[in-house]
Amino acid sequence: MAHVRIRKFNTKAMYPDQNLDNDLSMVVRAGRHIFVRGQTAQDFDGRIHGIGDPAAQAENAMRCAKVLLEEAGSRLDHVCKVTIYLVDRAHREPVYQVVGRWLKGVFPVSTGLIVAGLAKPEYLMEIDIDAVIPDDEPLPAE
Repeated sequence: MAHVRIRKFNTKAMYPDQNLDNDLSMVVRAGRHIFVRGQTAQDFDGRIHGIGDPAAQAENAMRCAKVLLEEAGSRLDHVCKVTIYLVDRAHREPVYQVVGRWLKGVFPVSTGLIVAGLAKPEYLMEIDIDAVIPDDEPLPAE
């Protein structure tokens, strides 16, 4: 099975203020493995939600991640690994509370990192997600 690349884009469009020219996808399905691009405060229309509010940014990130997983034929309960990037340790509780609510009962592994900054100065958090569609569930048609 070939890799399925969903919501392809070029970084020129997403980051017009930066000198970039990278061809990327929002999500890639490789067999049963789903790789979701880091999700942030930015929605699919380019709007930034929750400026100054890490919980609101996490809500947007998880809402977008759910949509992307579903577009790849997966679901939130297939999530195996999350990596959460924060620009301030003080944002840990509000962000983790939101993520925890979205992933209640899923029990993924998790890594949290405090970083100096993210792709846009407005971003307070980013979540990177890997999921695997279980063997007993059908894969979506190509």
